[in-house]
Amino acid sequence: MTFAGINYIAVLIAAVAGWLIGAAWYMALGKTWTAALGLTAETMEARKKEPGFALPFIYAFAANVIMAWVLAGVLGHLGAGQVTVKNGVISGAFSWLGFVFTTMLVNNSFARRDWRLLWIDGGHWLAVLMVMGAVIGAMGV
Repeated sequence: MTFAGINYIAVLIAAVAGWLIGAAWYMALGKTWTAALGLTAETMEARKKEPGFALPFIYAFAANVIMAWVLAGVLGHLGAGQVTVKNGVISGAFSWLGFVFTTMLVNNSFARRDWRLLWIDGGHWLAVLMVMGAVIGAMGV
């Protein structure tokens, strides 16, 4: 299903894949991430009982949808016959390096955040963008 040159089914599947990667990534690195934030397991458990606990998960999914949509637009600009899995992965990686990682580096540096957060969060977004690019490249824009 396309509208104005965007395959919205590919965008939705890419967004779901990105969101699931985030879930797996932070389940695997959650203890290190929590420690790098200076929080304890008890603090994190207490936060689960607070109102609005689920909102970041909803925001994360919405952000993944927007990110996949924009990446599909970027891939669409490569031209006819250039929307491939390889070019999708490369475009995702370049987008990460040029926009995501650089922004995170500046923000984390000024906030003097633990460097582990840059690598954990940055690695997450790299994986997300590369998988999104692969999905969109495979399905087309």
